[in-house]
Amino acid sequence: MRSKSIDFTGINSAAVAALPAILRRWLPDGRIEGGEYVALNPTRPDKKRGSFKISVRGGRAGRWSDFATGDSGGDVISLAAYLFNLSQGQAARRIAGMLGVREERNQ
Repeated sequence: MRSKSIDFTGINSAAVAALPAILRRWLPDGRIEGGEYVALNPTRPDKKRGSFKISVRGGRAGRWSDFATGDSGGDVISLAAYLFNLSQGQAARRIAGMLGVREERNQ
């Protein structure tokens, strides 16, 4: 009997492919500046865009940072976990459902 585990890599790859649309949905006040999506951070009383950024291009796509607080992460799943106060697994499953991709892989 094989167990199943969350396909974090596959889910994150699908999320990166849809990243601009995902960011507009999650952070509608943001805009692309250069290779980054710059938005207000909804987890704190942020009043000015500039410190909360998500990379949208190249090999860094999905990496994010709030330079005002030091919070950061390396992929879209960690961003969802941060924004919506979820575990990594919960965030991955939510993204998989949103994108209509498989959430598990066989081991």
